[in-house]
Amino acid sequence: MTETPPPDAETEVAEALREAAEFRQQGRATINDIARIAKVSKKTVSRVINESPLVKPRTRHLVKAIISELGFTPDPQARALALRRSFLIGLVYDNPSPQYVVNMQRGILDGLEATDFQLVLRPVNRADADLKDRLKQFILQHKPFGLILPPSVSEDEELAAMMRAHEVDYVRIASVELDTPGRMIRTHDAEGAAQAARHLCALGHTAIAHIHGPESFRSAHERRSGFIRGLTESGRSLSADMIVEAGYTFDSGLLAMEKLLYARRRPTAIFAGNDEMATGAYVAVRKAGLRIPEDISIVGFDDTPIAARLWPALTTVRLPIREMGRAAAKLLLDQAAGKEPEGQLSFSPEIVVRDSTASPPAK
Repeated sequence: MTETPPPDAETEVAEALREAAEFRQQGRATINDIARIAKVSKKTVSRVINESPLVKPRTRHLVKAIISELGFTPDPQARALALRRSFLIGLVYDNPSPQYVVNMQRGILDGLEATDFQLVLRPVNRADADLKDRLKQFILQHKPFGLILPPSVSEDEELAAMMRAHEVDYVRIASVELDTPGRMIRTHDAEGAAQAARHLCALGHTAIAHIHGPESFRSAHERRSGFIRGLTESGRSLSADMIVEAGYTFDSGLLAMEKLLYARRRPTAIFAGNDEMATGAYVAVRKAGLRIPEDISIVGFDDTPIAARLWPALTTVRLPIREMGRAAAKLLLDQAAGKEPEGQLSFSPEIVVRDSTASPPAK
């Protein structure tokens, strides 16, 4: 949005533009030339270029007008030196679902479109004892402009404290509120899981099982608790023998489904904690000679692209991962510019009913 200058600044701008127009004929302008024409310091020009809120509107308008007249394009490396950090946005993740990472990456790139920022991926292992030291080294070497932390890295309080200590801007994405609004995007995973439970109960299922993610993931706990709540609201319960832990991966979903299929009591409906595990469950059901949804109904979580490509198409809980990535990038840039968020930014999941769920088979 273009700022409107004070009325008494028009003459000052006009004179500066005349000088800039004359100078433009002489060759490529530098930040020093802009500072001289505007009669301000080089530091002030740098602040205007980097959208610092510390510049008066009148001065900002004058400097931007001169920059436009000269056709000046800031050097990203010079800007990085001025800010004492690079124009790299880091996505730090420990997520075994590749499609989640791809969708998050695409969203962040959407948010960085038409900026000088570049995205760098930094996969980590939260079980690594040297995780903090490795990330500290990454921060000191690359001086990232900021970091985006999806689950489950976002749940690490020591890591967040370390970034604050090194004055690194960051945004955390998590299923519960963990930080200040300017550094936090909340997803309501528990409510999405409750919707999955209500859907299966409404179809008439009573033998319902749950394949949940790793215990080290807060999202796994939230989705499980939300699913149990949804079952309770519908007069159902989740038996201990109907709960299997997996690893948010295809292979772990397949193995977990095999355990349920060959247990003493076979379920008629499954809620898998993400689409990767649900896809593994599909394979296990087919290998056992059973049909989806005639014999077993399956619900996933995330609504990644594979959900609509499976046959039958997977009923799943949609979490807008790409939109979350886009919002995280914007929140990070707003944070650096000193813009305060209007409130807690959050995304609510919703169930997408497709063909993998139906009423239980007749006894």
